[in-house]
Amino acid sequence: MAEHGEHACRQVDGGITRVFGLFGKRWTGPIVSVLMQRPVYFAELRRAIPGISERMLSDRLTELAAAGLVVREVDEGRPLRVAYRLTDAGAALEPALKELGRWAESHLPGGVEGRSLLRP
Repeated sequence: MAEHGEHACRQVDGGITRVFGLFGKRWTGPIVSVLMQRPVYFAELRRAIPGISERMLSDRLTELAAAGLVVREVDEGRPLRVAYRLTDAGAALEPALKELGRWAESHLPGGVEGRSLLRP
């Protein structure tokens, strides 16, 4: 029988807590997945993620930039355009996200939504 005493369960790892504090929020994973392909303008990014609002996309991009995973680049000129790209730290997530995508295909029921975003 499993032990249910005081020391039976380890406390959650600090790294896991930080990762899921950011990636546990809706839309963060799909945003990073799209940006893995190449730098993308804001409007392109919004079209690539059906259902996300401009406000939510802007909020998530701000969080990702604060975490050091995304860089915002302004193209001066007319019209003014803003592109986003992954930093080296953001790009380093690619193997982990691809593995999570493969795991989801094998172990989670149904749906083809978002599959192509994580495939090589």
